[in-house]
Amino acid sequence: MAKTVEALIDAGQATPGPPLGPALGPLGVNIKAVIDEINKKTQEFKGMKVPIVIEVDDKRNFTITVGVPPTSSLLLSEAGVEKGSGTPNSEKVGNLKFDQCVKVAKMKQNAMLAVDLRAAVKEVVGTCVSIGLTVDDSEPKKVIEDINSGSYDHFF
Repeated sequence: MAKTVEALIDAGQATPGPPLGPALGPLGVNIKAVIDEINKKTQEFKGMKVPIVIEVDDKRNFTITVGVPPTSSLLLSEAGVEKGSGTPNSEKVGNLKFDQCVKVAKMKQNAMLAVDLRAAVKEVVGTCVSIGLTVDDSEPKKVIEDINSGSYDHFF
């Protein structure tokens, strides 16, 4: 019977320490091989937290599935900002172009409950509200109104 380990790790910087080492040790798998494989697979998301799932079978073979980083991490990366605002209603930390929001929505669409790209983009723009980003130099709530009114239809 396969055992599963789930963790949120720093992409490209996994180590045998917590949370992976203690979870993998009892499974008898080669921890160094697992860590090397994780770092190789997550290299493209370096600097972000990435969810991973490691499945180890009875013969100690492993498979690693890398998820997409959280929407907020992708948005902050697109904006070139390290962290979101502590007071997002009054302090803005960056600005995104609308097409960057569409790009993030396409990356996350399979993991979202959105029925189509338009709904996924609205979710992504909504995340901008809580982390203190503006979109096209406007408040995200105004951008959502503009999406609803058809101003951004050429993106969909």
